[in-house]
Amino acid sequence: MEARKRLLIVAHAPSPNTLKLREAAEQGAHHEDIESVEVKVLAPLDAGPEDVLACDAIILGTTENLGYMSGALKDFFDRSYYPCLEKTQGLPFAYYIRAGHDGTGTKRAIESITTGLRWKLVQEPLICRGEYREEFEDQCRELGMYVAASLDAGLV
Repeated sequence: MEARKRLLIVAHAPSPNTLKLREAAEQGAHHEDIESVEVKVLAPLDAGPEDVLACDAIILGTTENLGYMSGALKDFFDRSYYPCLEKTQGLPFAYYIRAGHDGTGTKRAIESITTGLRWKLVQEPLICRGEYREEFEDQCRELGMYVAASLDAGLV
């Protein structure tokens, strides 16, 4: 029997709407056609380097806070960066941003940190801009499904 792959979702969800986005990403990752992927979902303050070291791919989710990622996701990176630096190069990842404005500062910050970690972006960043729309949930669901299916098929 083939070993199960591990997908880690680390997403900040401080509001009911951002919680819906995190849950949608998880739902997509649990799609019925995906057979060999185990999904673990954590808030950034509950996740650490041991979780990153144990996964085969990661999805990050954050709000845009003052043109930057959430403090909780930044804290996750602060605690995980050096323990993971040499051990997770090439880690497939994707991310979504819930942006009230344009998300560019948040995107730039995530790109800077993940470039330093040498992680491999496997999907264009999903930036959910402006007023909340239910379609954001569909997009996050698709993102979760894409990453999990790619892991399941051995593409990442």
